[in-house]
Amino acid sequence: MISSRERVHMSVEGREPDRVPIDLGGTRQSGIMASSYHQLKEALGLKTPSKVFDVYQMLAEVERPIMERFHVDVVGIYKKDIAFGIRNERWKKWRLFDGTEVLVPGDFDPSIEEDGSLVIYDKGGKAVGKMPKDGFYFDKLEKGPGAAHVDLDNYSPLDISDEELEYLKLQAKYWWENSEYAIMLGFNPGELFFNFGAGDFSRWLITLMTEEQYVRELYEISIAKWISNLKKINEAVGEYVFGITFSDDLGTQAGEFLSPDLFSHLIAPYYKKVFDWIHANTRMKVFFHSCGSIVKMIPKLIEVGVDLLNPVQISAKNMEPEFLKSNFGDKITFWGGGCDPQKTLRFGTSTEVREEVKRNITAFMPGGKYVLSPVHNIQQNVPVENIIALFDAAYEYGKY
Repeated sequence: MISSRERVHMSVEGREPDRVPIDLGGTRQSGIMASSYHQLKEALGLKTPSKVFDVYQMLAEVERPIMERFHVDVVGIYKKDIAFGIRNERWKKWRLFDGTEVLVPGDFDPSIEEDGSLVIYDKGGKAVGKMPKDGFYFDKLEKGPGAAHVDLDNYSPLDISDEELEYLKLQAKYWWENSEYAIMLGFNPGELFFNFGAGDFSRWLITLMTEEQYVRELYEISIAKWISNLKKINEAVGEYVFGITFSDDLGTQAGEFLSPDLFSHLIAPYYKKVFDWIHANTRMKVFFHSCGSIVKMIPKLIEVGVDLLNPVQISAKNMEPEFLKSNFGDKITFWGGGCDPQKTLRFGTSTEVREEVKRNITAFMPGGKYVLSPVHNIQQNVPVENIIALFDAAYEYGKY
């Protein structure tokens, strides 16, 4: 009997295990929103309270009975303060806009504005996140370092604390000793494009095009801190962890967000430095999340050392499973691509979901180098029967 840990390793190495590995909740890009998760649990007769471990995206902590029910092979470990500096501790009851009762961190206490929206303020009284009334997740209000055009002489990204390192180690050690799951480190050190421009994206794009020296110095400072943190992380959990997540959205529905040449010239060298360090000094694989149509970026991502590409947005232009597998399937592991979340998963029937999963898994699975997960997080208002159909079909049709 092949263990989950071995199954994932075999597939990523380009060998065919007994079946395609499955991921639900192993990363913050392959999870499920708390409302849909709670409805799923109710349908399956699981009565435990549902924890919102990521209040930014309102993602639920996927519990072991659900992982076992759907033959999940990956588990994620995370920092205690995943979003907005709010620590995952001292859980309390809270209700989502749709009335679903969940558990949230004790320090999660958004202000209710006159228009009914929710706003999170930091300790200094600055608004850092906002969810509109009847919304599903928060929008970040903080500016990224590029949008803020930080003063390089005074810019210093945060060090990971000893407390956070110990918290990660406790999680990793527990799952290593008490399960056979492949362990994914959900610690995204940062982004070099998309979130660098959060809060004033237009200004950041202008900076990218007009201030190359400034951008390069900003990147050098950033990745030096990333690598410093990664050294500490590897010492703490490197013996347990299979992969580490990075995220940087490079695509829109119709094409790349920026010129592939600009990416190669100005951004790729800095990702390569970090990924080269990871490959040379750890046993972790590089998991890279980018939404959208990124077919022209995939060769660039392979060049800089990306091992695992997520979410494989099959609904975007030129992202058909057969095309991706035939052109890149021997060079990179596709992690995602389970079912179109914009149409089939949300609006289709369970039969249509099963048929689409079968088509996609048939395209991606030959020769390994495929892990099935939802195309990004399962959103709110997805029919429970479709969620069940997705993972049951993955298990049924994913056998080699």
